[in-house]
Amino acid sequence: MQIFKFFHQFSKGQFTKLIGQTIALGVGASVLFFSPNADAAEQVILKYGNFQGAISVTELNQFVETGKTTPTLRAYLQASQQNPALARKALTAGIKADRAFLNNILSSWAGPVLVNQIGEVVHPPEEELNAQALQTALSTSINQNGEVTLLGAIRHYPTSTVEIEGDRLIPVYERLSSLAKIFS
Repeated sequence: MQIFKFFHQFSKGQFTKLIGQTIALGVGASVLFFSPNADAAEQVILKYGNFQGAISVTELNQFVETGKTTPTLRAYLQASQQNPALARKALTAGIKADRAFLNNILSSWAGPVLVNQIGEVVHPPEEELNAQALQTALSTSINQNGEVTLLGAIRHYPTSTVEIEGDRLIPVYERLSSLAKIFS
């Protein structure tokens, strides 16, 4: 009964304003609290020599899952003379093992080595490697997918934009493949 008295005290305009503000607050809170990628990369800057192009992480995911390329990604692959199939493999291949085991590796002496290897390819735009941010991204990838991959590092990097060094993609992939054989 008291709730009716409370709402009755408001004029129609005040009540509408209150409802609107309540809905806006609810939508804002749900975006903040329930968005799984609120603190993850949304854009990737592809670099190869002087060529630079931006694509969304969604476009990169589509490329990895389906092989379909956007005009920017196609131009990047051509400029870097990368085989699209090998680039897809380089982004998704990695170290797959038990989550606890991978987290132990990341926390051990091998963690900084792994972070530095991946940091040669994935890092914030025009900045030095932020090892802690990359380690956080790798840890998130491990906890969600049970693996360490370049794509996982990109997807979970805790800034809105990351840069990929195209000329280092395949060599780092080959080193990760070697590490994967050791830890498998």
